[in-house]
Amino acid sequence: MVYIFESELLENKSILIALTQIFGIGNSSSSLICKNLGFSKNLKVKNLSKEQLNLLIKTVENLDLSLASDLKKEKLLTFKKLISIKSYRGLRKYQGLPVRGQRTHTNAKTAKRRNKS
Repeated sequence: MVYIFESELLENKSILIALTQIFGIGNSSSSLICKNLGFSKNLKVKNLSKEQLNLLIKTVENLDLSLASDLKKEKLLTFKKLISIKSYRGLRKYQGLPVRGQRTHTNAKTAKRRNKS
């Protein structure tokens, strides 16, 4: 297995799919990275050479994406900020209820049950 940006890439998968395992990289950015590097979509992770891996890491760093722990910290800080200023969204998030206006009379029972304890 190959470890890049705090996540493991499975060797059997194609590079296009394996890059999406990194927290913060989705399908579109994965295909963009593969296109920039000239990798085939069918190229497996186990077939990558060390030079290609180094080039891959440099390319992802140059894209200036927030990945893995940095992105998780940003999300956590955003929610803490919303809770601290007592916005509607923050309070609903804190209570474990739907944030974007969904009904709670018949739905969202699972979320209510989980957040009781």
